[in-house]
Amino acid sequence: MSNKQLILAINPGSTSTKVAVYDGETQLFVKNIKHSAEEIAKFERIADQYEFRKALILEEVAAAGYDLNEFKVIVGRGGLVKPISSGVWGVNQAMIEDLKKGVSGEHACNLGGLIANDIASGLNNVPAIIADPVVVDEMEPLARISGHPLFPRRSIFHALNQKAIARKYAKDHNQKYEDLNLIIVHLGGGVSVGVHKKGLVIDVNQALDGEGPFSPERTGSLPVNEVVNACFSGQYTKEQIKKMIVGNGGFVAYLGTNDAYTVEVKAKEGSEEHAFIQSAMAYQVAKEIGAAATVLNGKVDAIVLTGGIAYGKPFDEEVIERVKFIAPVEISLITFAPVAFVNGYGLIFAGICLVAGLGVLAVAYFKRWFVR
Repeated sequence: MSNKQLILAINPGSTSTKVAVYDGETQLFVKNIKHSAEEIAKFERIADQYEFRKALILEEVAAAGYDLNEFKVIVGRGGLVKPISSGVWGVNQAMIEDLKKGVSGEHACNLGGLIANDIASGLNNVPAIIADPVVVDEMEPLARISGHPLFPRRSIFHALNQKAIARKYAKDHNQKYEDLNLIIVHLGGGVSVGVHKKGLVIDVNQALDGEGPFSPERTGSLPVNEVVNACFSGQYTKEQIKKMIVGNGGFVAYLGTNDAYTVEVKAKEGSEEHAFIQSAMAYQVAKEIGAAATVLNGKVDAIVLTGGIAYGKPFDEEVIERVKFIAPVEISLITFAPVAFVNGYGLIFAGICLVAGLGVLAVAYFKRWFVR
């Protein structure tokens, strides 16, 4: 009888599906399945992609030589369910209904728990779980106040990678996550700056479509009055405004690309425009870190940069130069540097990093750290 603790981890993203196999914390296999715009355009709703994505996952697992009956647990990227606390959660009927409805929004990550549950249900006593979904909510009451009761601040951020990186930092420094005050900065398609106080993310910018620094494809915070004027100008539909904020913001709006690696290369080649906008993003990230430090009254053990863009040395250097007076700064990624460099260090790597986070968090299931 095999002593292996095989974990199947799946992460459906907006333009790709990532799948990985772990034996405990050891990665045995990883695959990034890219989806062209033409493929995705065939489906009217994200929920309609379910069978398409599931078939691709099963095909890759079989091609890698794995029998589904070998797996001890199936873990899917957590979707936009109702706000929950950090940890590993069993997929149940209530969660399935929330994922199908998209109660907190529609995103491909909603398919993670659904596909994990479908695969697990056909196996013998194999649980389906999700780990640290984007709606992990540990914010303090003060952090929820925005300036108007109609618009409370919400916790939607890169919880999976943020939590995994925070735990990795603690382990690397022989400390407990619950004893540390950290500022974790995820730099990917979106940017989230999380305030981790003694094991809880007590404040974080709403990184999907709300606030914070701009990113390769998102605007972050905008001058509100100008947005209101644009909304009622008659020039744009609601969907066009939303796409302007998420998808066509940031680097896309200023430079026509969402590839941070391309921006860095052009800046190095002498493009003043690319260098200027890259510096502007670094400036905004650093300013957000400074604000996060005030939440901890300046008592910060470390600032950790992570995500695909954290491989960009010039960008990192600009951020670090502005914030190193606050606390020591580290660059940390859970996984696979070769994958990052093959793909520049753009959005593909950020997705692969999330698969690693799934594997690490799934180990918690076996160790019974925090199973719900």
